[in-house]
Amino acid sequence: MKTSAKYIADRIRLMIATKQFQVGETLPSTRQLGQQLDSSFHTVRKAYHILADEGLIRSERGKGFIVERQNTNLDKADRLEVGADKMRSLLEELIGYGLDESEIDELFQEQLSFMEWPDRIETCASIGETDELGSMLAEAIQQEVGVRSRVLNDNQYNETVKYDALFVPIQLVNKFNDFSEQGRLLPIVYSIDPDTLLSVVDRAAIETIGLVTADDETIPKIIKELKVSIKFGGSFVAGATYGSSLPLFVRETDLILYTSESAKLVEQKIPERRRIKLEYRISEQSAKTIRAELWDQ
Repeated sequence: MKTSAKYIADRIRLMIATKQFQVGETLPSTRQLGQQLDSSFHTVRKAYHILADEGLIRSERGKGFIVERQNTNLDKADRLEVGADKMRSLLEELIGYGLDESEIDELFQEQLSFMEWPDRIETCASIGETDELGSMLAEAIQQEVGVRSRVLNDNQYNETVKYDALFVPIQLVNKFNDFSEQGRLLPIVYSIDPDTLLSVVDRAAIETIGLVTADDETIPKIIKELKVSIKFGGSFVAGATYGSSLPLFVRETDLILYTSESAKLVEQKIPERRRIKLEYRISEQSAKTIRAELWDQ
């Protein structure tokens, strides 16, 4: 029934997914949409509440219902289950009308080609002040949002033409502002994982912390972050890996902090009790921004 709450919710869900309604946009009032659809505002309100329960929209006093995110909270397994149920019902109805397998397949392919799909982002890159820092940011984004991205350093602006979206640390945004004319520029706020910092602080009797990276240029950036984040009364020493060798200081350092790109070598040669892997975490708002802008990759 085209005036049922389920039908209205289905149509609005599609319009949100295809970005006809954008994140942050206010939906038509229940009375306005009810008049347009020749339905009661009670039915429209029920449809809105269905979508609110899915996390797609939210109710805000004085404004109405606002688009919260571009896709539902359902994970891939749940989405496939919902899709399978709907496909099964549709197939049974089509078979009832006498369509055979080849006709159904032809019809499906035809309608699929006519479908107006969202402007989906296919290629993303994470920017770092060094390749190693960009890799750490890309890992954090993949872990927290599930979106994969290639890595570029901040001197590779000419390479950005290959990508639909850039994840750019907030301090580098001005350098990449022109990219917004060709793709989506997503500023990212991030920091060293608080759990990592707590693990460092909880270590007793530490006088020296050693930092091991894969790139010398990464060292001053991370040392600066560590000094801001933790009040450490001892001394820092740092160095990069060279071939299959670790810096000599690792033998006498109380605790080794290391990056993902130096992990293989460090974890082979340093006992677990003496090492902690450094990882980034992106802010909750940055994660929300990425989810709103991108479909699951």
